[in-house]
Amino acid sequence: MTSLANRDSDGGMSAYQPSLLRKEREAAAKRASVKATLTAVISTIVVLGVLAFIIRNSPGWPRVQESFLDGPYFLESLPRVAQGLWLNLRVMIIAAICIAILGSLVAVARTTTSPVLAPVRLIATVYTDIFRGLPLIIVMLGLGLGIPALRISWLPSSVIFFGGMALVLTYSAYVAEVLRAGIEAVNPTQRMAARALGLSQWQTLRFVVAPQALRKVTPALLNDLVSLQKDSGLISILGAIDAVRAAGIMTAKAFNFTPYVVAGLLFMMLTIPMTRVTDAIARRIDKRSDIGIPI
Repeated sequence: MTSLANRDSDGGMSAYQPSLLRKEREAAAKRASVKATLTAVISTIVVLGVLAFIIRNSPGWPRVQESFLDGPYFLESLPRVAQGLWLNLRVMIIAAICIAILGSLVAVARTTTSPVLAPVRLIATVYTDIFRGLPLIIVMLGLGLGIPALRISWLPSSVIFFGGMALVLTYSAYVAEVLRAGIEAVNPTQRMAARALGLSQWQTLRFVVAPQALRKVTPALLNDLVSLQKDSGLISILGAIDAVRAAGIMTAKAFNFTPYVVAGLLFMMLTIPMTRVTDAIARRIDKRSDIGIPI
């Protein structure tokens, strides 16, 4: 077996020096990487340039530019739309906390094997089937228009509350299924070993199964969080003055659609960084799995 260190003239050990062949391979790989990067940049610039040329030379471009890309009205509508986006952020944060709690409870209920808890397991199954099958907008309209008609005195009358409830109920069903998949992906021998060491069923779930399951499904949960951030804009259909509704008000005020572009850009400023973080975490988990490090 070849040693990774070389002996110097005095018989000592010198630092490892890569061979000439290894250096040539590394240089060739670097040149190939630079070439691929340059090719990608050039092709991207060409495609974007062609698209820009086609759009700017189309007959309706001046009208579209006036209606959707009005610079002064962009700046005028930005504060109002940004104020509405703050409502979207608050709804998303509160809903995400509630979803994490409810989704975890439903996932645990779905994975329980106790015969005594069969009714709970059935209720959890029916819940996930219903709210995964219904479009979010239908749930939001049903709660926002139907429940206030019942005139229940102790329920809040805010449309923000019912919009947030629709988000929680719908996304909890999806998160519960993601968590259930993560729990079931943990090797059953982990549970057996924990029980053999004297841990109870709850302790096994809390200290052994849940941490491994969460690491496995973290990318999927972050993707749901990105979707939740975007779907928080649906509360506007109930009349809440969020970013989308504020953009609609500003659009009706001047018959100019630029505020919708403002709202779209603000949402993208939030979702794109979250998406990149999700991708980075997913790559890290895949890399650790490939080299045999437990995730």
